[in-house]
Order: sequence, then C-alpha cells, then structure tokens
Amino acid sequence: METWNPCIECGICCTHFRISFYWAEADDAPGGFVPAGMTERLTPYLRCMKGSNSMPRRCAALSGTVGEAVSCTIYENRPTPCREFPVYFDDGTPNPKCDELRATIGLPPLPFSPLPRAA
Repeated sequence: METWNPCIECGICCTHFRISFYWAEADDAPGGFVPAGMTERLTPYLRCMKGSNSMPRRCAALSGTVGEAVSCTIYENRPTPCREFPVYFDDGTPNPKCDELRATIGLPPLPFSPLPRAA
C-alpha cells in the first residue's frame, strides 16, 4: 500500500528555510552523502544547500512547481534537517509550522493522521 505524502504537492519548506548542516554530511567527506556540488560553505563546520542562503530562497535540489507538484532531486541523499523536519508529530497531529507555510501558498491545513505518514 502506498503512503500519502503531502510534501509532493507542497515544497514550501524548501523555499522558506536555510537548510544548513554539518559539513561532513557532504559527499566530499568520508561517509558523506549530500552532493557537495549542491552545497555552499557557511563556516568551517557548516554548509547549506545552494539556493537556501539568499532571498528569494529555493533549495537547488527542489524540482517542480511549489504548491502543485514538487520533488527532491536528492531525496535519498538529502541532509539531516530535511530528514528531521516533522510534517506530522508522533501523535498524528500536523506540525503547525507546516500548516502555516502551506497557508501562504493557498494549500489547506493537513488533516490529523492516526497512521504514520511518509515524510
């Protein structure tokens, strides 16, 4: 059974946040996985996804039209902040920040989810 993923119709978080993470997550470090060419250096210890450090923001890995149909071109290799942003909390309650951002592009709030959802 396929799991519904609200992120594939939204993508607003990829245009709102600076996506910063520890430098060693990039694939030019041993064990790293985020494509280094899609990152920029912030400090000796931090990088961010290109496109997310300046206004208007749009992560370089985001493909598609925000609010309609989007995807992450490096989904399997996305950095920790992207993996850890909770669309839903453990009790099935939607993240209020997610609903707030969705509203800015005319998308409805997320429904309560009694079952685990994809993120």
